[in-house]
Amino acid sequence: MDPRTQFCPNLACPARGRIGERNIVIHSQQESRYKCTVCGKTFAATSGTLFYRRHRPHDLVTTVITLLAFGCPPQAIVAAFDLDERTVADWQARAGRHSQQVHAHLVEQPRDLQHVQADEIRTKRQGQVLWLAMAIMVSTRLWLGGVVSPQRDEQLITRVIEQVRRCALARPLLICVDGFAAYVSAIQTVFRSPLPSGQRGRPQLVSWPDIHIGQVIKHHQGKRLVRVVRRMAQGTWAGAQTLLAQSHGGVQLNTAFSERLNATFRARLAALARRTRCLVRQTDTLTLAMYLVGCVYNFCTPHQSLRLPLYVSVGRRARRQWVSRTPAMAAGIADHCWSVKELLTYRVPPPGWEPPKHRGRRSAAEKALIARWCS
Repeated sequence: MDPRTQFCPNLACPARGRIGERNIVIHSQQESRYKCTVCGKTFAATSGTLFYRRHRPHDLVTTVITLLAFGCPPQAIVAAFDLDERTVADWQARAGRHSQQVHAHLVEQPRDLQHVQADEIRTKRQGQVLWLAMAIMVSTRLWLGGVVSPQRDEQLITRVIEQVRRCALARPLLICVDGFAAYVSAIQTVFRSPLPSGQRGRPQLVSWPDIHIGQVIKHHQGKRLVRVVRRMAQGTWAGAQTLLAQSHGGVQLNTAFSERLNATFRARLAALARRTRCLVRQTDTLTLAMYLVGCVYNFCTPHQSLRLPLYVSVGRRARRQWVSRTPAMAAGIADHCWSVKELLTYRVPPPGWEPPKHRGRRSAAEKALIARWCS
């Protein structure tokens, strides 16, 4: 047990989410509990992780989640480990909620995306159809998020573009999509920022500069691809070619990276297979399973196209070796390839403490807390 790597999870504590402040001490070695010296509350070492209040061995839970994240059918897990189906479903849902929090904390941070591709997957639900829209950062193969909806409409596209907006800096950006007209209007609506004017009222929203929208429209005759039309819905060809070269996304507009990502998700989620009897019964089930697979893809899966050469001297000759990298490593989020257990035990810190609002002057003790924990 190392209290230097822990933080207080108590939302009423001024020191919540702070690491290295020497306010955490060991409360019980036998029960693996820590104590915060600021608020006086104790908490378990597993609080904020998937293993909190889990009475099964941690290695068993990790093995089951790993198999689920790589496409193993739940029926096989039930038969192999003698578990109940509801237990496996509960572990998958909890792992999905935990992965969703990790994704929001680490991935949804502003960075220079350069080149993004988005696409949708059609899947079946019990009695209806579901649509899964996702986006990927091409240069690092980082999965930026996804949205599930019963309709393939502008609302679905707007929600996934909003996820891309939360991950983007106001720098030149190329977004390659298919011919769905909702993409253009959604991108133009979402990628705007308020411009303060110093006057009363709502400030004017100004569109981001250097946003290039490329569309790849495929024409089919039956099941045969007969023609591909590439056009710029916004921006210039010169700007798009520059961003394509910087992100190593090919020599012309394409959606190959998003389609390859779709194939990965189809292989790891039985409900997304084209011909399957595994139908989704609830939308939340598919959403949580999507976040579990997406986080394992980002943090725990080395990508062959991201590996880097390393030359090692052997005598008088230089021998080339390859260093594997995950999308999170390529994006600068992680410094090593995470194991699935590291992902499940990652604790997302709560938001920083804010002093309560009240009338009158603040007391000396409250001023001391603000000076200590709000700096």
